[in-house]
Amino acid sequence: MRAEPIEINGTFIKPGEKKTLSIPVAAMVTNADVELTVQVIHGRRPGPVLLVSAAIHGDELNGVEIIRRLLKLRQLQSLSGTLIVVPIVNVHGFLAHSRYLPDGRDLNRSFPGSPKGSLAARLAHTFLASVVSHATHGIDLHTGARHRANLPQIRFDPSDSRSEEMARAFGLPVILHSESKEGTLRGAAAALGIPMILYEAGEALRFDEVCIRAGMNGIVNVMRKLGMIRRTKRKTVPMEPSVALNSLWVRSPASGILRTLLPLGAKTSKSSVIGVVADPLGETEVEVTAPCEGVVIGRVNLPLVHEGEALFHIARFSQDANEVVDQVEAFTGELEPDTPLEPPSQPDLAPIIS
Repeated sequence: MRAEPIEINGTFIKPGEKKTLSIPVAAMVTNADVELTVQVIHGRRPGPVLLVSAAIHGDELNGVEIIRRLLKLRQLQSLSGTLIVVPIVNVHGFLAHSRYLPDGRDLNRSFPGSPKGSLAARLAHTFLASVVSHATHGIDLHTGARHRANLPQIRFDPSDSRSEEMARAFGLPVILHSESKEGTLRGAAAALGIPMILYEAGEALRFDEVCIRAGMNGIVNVMRKLGMIRRTKRKTVPMEPSVALNSLWVRSPASGILRTLLPLGAKTSKSSVIGVVADPLGETEVEVTAPCEGVVIGRVNLPLVHEGEALFHIARFSQDANEVVDQVEAFTGELEPDTPLEPPSQPDLAPIIS
């Protein structure tokens, strides 16, 4: 069966076509035009419409590189369904190296937006109405904030079986139950009946090769699960992710200079010391202790901290945390860049994890 043409923002894309669309958004203060760049790859055969978006926070760069590599996949030449990619949603923030828009608002707290509201509301409305509404499934790519790094993880709404299916198919050791917050893209997509998962990995304004490879592989795994591209001929055992039922942040007990004692992916035990906050002379030292057993999935990188600042993000699991740590170590070890980062003859930069 041959697919029908698809229309996005007034442009028709025929089966087998690839088109780059430019959707105008609010201009810069210099009156220079700003456009949302959208690439659509429409397969010859019918299938799901998958949206992959990145940089909804303008300083979160890993997703931009993930999408660039995704578009080089040879399997897209025989795509079933449609792939819509938006590498930079928050164009204004991206240009300014900022998480936020020039009006100081967080775009990912501004959905569904309004055509007559603030800059953030208008951009959210344009993106949702012109692009997101055409999707049947979505993957939104994120990183931690500035000076904060996240272990590769998927967040999904546990009440939506389709989101959970995508989360499990992504192929990460850790996935989290996470209901969407008010104003988020994920929540707005859910209101339209579109299951969307959120990939969190790495730190703002930094490329992290393991996180990029994990994200690239994960999207491919989801596309295989949805029947959009062919499954690998290699016999591989799918990774069974560990599901974190909840998580919490450990905050600094004092202001000073932080020495972190645990890396991302490490196990915490209840009351174990995971960091020390000291004054510059070392005359006072305050221990940072873990409130529970779990795994570190997020961590501050800047050693200068204030009392009450979030330092360690710990996920709690029903299973033994040691099992999760072993999974994480095996997973990241396989993706470490011990080979050239971009061999010209092979765009798939790491083995695809099914």
